[in-house]
Amino acid sequence: MSGKTPRTEEMWRAFRAARPEVDDRYDVVAFGDGPGMADELADLVVAGVKRATAGSLRSYGPDEPLPRPGDHAVVVDGGGTPRCVWRTTQVQVKPLADVDDRFAWDEGEGDRSRDYWLAAHRRFFAREAQREGYEFDDSMQTVFERFTVVWPPDVADA
Repeated sequence: MSGKTPRTEEMWRAFRAARPEVDDRYDVVAFGDGPGMADELADLVVAGVKRATAGSLRSYGPDEPLPRPGDHAVVVDGGGTPRCVWRTTQVQVKPLADVDDRFAWDEGEGDRSRDYWLAAHRRFFAREAQREGYEFDDSMQTVFERFTVVWPPDVADA
C-alpha cells in the first residue's frame, strides 16, 4: 500500500462526486516491490485483465487492516499517478500453495496459469521475506483479494 496524495485525493473526489452514496474511506494501492512492477500491474488492471491480487498476511497490521468486501482503493502506478478506483468483492486468507486456477487467471499475470502464478509469487514473497527478515515457504498465510474497477467510467467494469 502507498500513501494518499493530492493526486489520489483528486481522483477520489471525482469518484465520490459521481457516487455520493459511497463512504469516504479508501486506501491507496501500488502493486509489487518497485516502480516497474507497479506500472506493469496497474496497466493490467486498467486493461481489464487483472481483477485479483495477493499479499502476505504478515504485511497487514494495526495501521493497515485487511481489506473487506465493499472497501475501495485508488490504484497508482510506479510514479504515483492514480489510474483507477476498485471495490473489493472478495477476500480469503489461506496458504500461498492453496491458490487455485481461477484465482491465478483472475490475477492476469504471465500466461495466467497456476504454475506461472506460483513461480512469480514465490519469487516476490522470497524477496519480501529477505527484506523483512522472515523465512518464506508455501504455507505462508496469504490474502487473496478480488476486485472490480469502478472508476473512471471508461475503465470501469461493466
